Amino acid sequence: MRLHVITTGGTIDKVYFDAKSEYAVGSPQIEEILRDANVTLEVTVESVLRKDSLEMNEADRALVRERVAAAPCDRVLVTHGTDTMVETAVALLGMPGKTIVLTGSMQPARFRNTDAVFNIGTAIGAIQCLPPGVYLAMNGRVFDPRRVRKNRARQAFEEVD
Repeated sequence: MRLHVITTGGTIDKVYFDAKSEYAVGSPQIEEILRDANVTLEVTVESVLRKDSLEMNEADRALVRERVAAAPCDRVLVTHGTDTMVETAVALLGMPGKTIVLTGSMQPARFRNTDAVFNIGTAIGAIQCLPPGVYLAMNGRVFDPRRVRKNRARQAFEEVD
């Protein structure tokens, strides 16, 4: 099975600068995570953006959609910041023949205590089993982007009607 990964930045790729007490989006961490997890799928990685998702706009979402459409296979994983992940997922709806899963993390992948590895694992498992469509994989669950929101107080995604 082939998998194409598109990275857009977000907390999953953030670097903490201790001397300045600030974060910035760094290089994509997905290749290292996949290597460390011994993932044996054929994977290609494309870095499209390096932004905090709060800084993403409609032009950025259109670019992500364009790159997903151009992906060399029908299974596409998008790493994304959690704050506007739902908006990007909704912008990707209606792309026939593609199974698209967005995931990210609440803590940077470089941190010892991060949910990044678990969320990526959930997304990779889901993308192999799901029919074409757009999904979010967070907190051990797979969501329909039309019925999910980020609950900032709980630091978790939850289903909504």
